[in-house]
This record gives sequence, C-alpha cells and structure tokens, in this order.
Amino acid sequence: AEVVERRREQAAEVVERRREQAAEVVEPRLPAAGRSGTSGRDKSVPDLFSASNNNKPERLKMIALYPGAFDPLTRGHTDIARRAAKLFDRVIVAVAGNTGKPTRFALAERLAMASAVLGGDDRLEVRSFDTLATTLAEEQGAKVIIRGIRAVSDFDYEFQMAGMNRQLSEQVETVFLTPTESLAFISSSLVCEIASYQGDVSRFVDEPVQRALIQKFRRL
Repeated sequence: AEVVERRREQAAEVVERRREQAAEVVEPRLPAAGRSGTSGRDKSVPDLFSASNNNKPERLKMIALYPGAFDPLTRGHTDIARRAAKLFDRVIVAVAGNTGKPTRFALAERLAMASAVLGGDDRLEVRSFDTLATTLAEEQGAKVIIRGIRAVSDFDYEFQMAGMNRQLSEQVETVFLTPTESLAFISSSLVCEIASYQGDVSRFVDEPVQRALIQKFRRL
C-alpha cells in the first residue's frame, strides 16, 4: 500500500511540473518590473511597435537629365522641361557646349537664356556640359535622359540615339516626351529664320529669348 501511495505522489508531481512547463511556454516569465509595465524591457531590443520606430525610409529622389543645344530655347523646350519636372524630383536642363555643328548663339548666351526662362522653378536646374550626355547623367546621379519628339520624323534619329546611350550606360534610360500639340511645330531653326526677317516670334519663345533674338539679328 505504501508503494502504491508513493507512486501516486510521484505521478502527481510529474503532472504538476509539466503543467508549469506548459504555462512558461505560453506566457514566459518576466522580471517583476517587466510584469507591471515597460520599465523592465531590455533597452537593447528595438521596440518594433513604438511610434518612434514607425518612420518610413526616405524615398530616393529621381533625377532626370534634359540635354540639348537650345539654340535658342523655344516654348516647346520649356514645355518639355516643365512637364518633366512634374514626373521627376529634379530635372537638369543641360546646355551642350559642343553640339557638333555651328550654333547661332554662344554657349554663354544659350545658358543665360535658359536660366532666365527656367530659373524660377526649384525643380529645374540649368547647367552646361561638354561631355557625353550619359557621362553627365552618371556624374549627377540621373537615371533618365529626357528627349522631346515633335513628329514621326524625329523618331528615327532619337530611337538610334537612345540605343547608343543604352550601350554607353545600362543604368540610364531614355524617356520620350511630346510637346503640347499647339507647340509641336516649333523648332529653333524656324524661329531664327523668322527673327532674321524681323518677324514676330513672341508666340514661339519666351520674352528673354525674344530680346536676345532681336539683338542678335539687329547686329547682322
């Protein structure tokens, strides 16, 4: 009888220990301070649910490069630049120093006209460059090159140029934008031709460019 009673007591102890172990798995035992509040929380362990830890990572800024001769800058160019600024955080309007052909305006003049027209927009930055567009894009952290297409006739050249830029830098993509329909017919060469005959170009260029054209062809 004593042996049977002793075994019952041992069995009861085993059952009680297992209950305690199961309770610890479901609800781990905390220090006394930890049970009453958060003062006992290990400071080395980040609190994933606290308000201070809900800050989202800062989004990387998207930078685009809009290169061109801008000889001179027309309303078609400004339309493309300002619309691109709605798509990207920052747009660099890059005035080419070496265009591969004679220009009507010197680099300093073209840069001054572009700055006068676009300088009021914080999203637009005007600067000159004398390297490959892809090289400038990589230096400035730009992932996109903006190109404007006025008509189907522009597409063949721009498509070829986009393919070449892709070979030069796989990190830089080309995005084509078309100007507003009312500005699609404007070109720098046509504007200069009209201005050379003292025609009114106010509908095609902004006022700073119009003044420069008048001065340019008045001297000729």
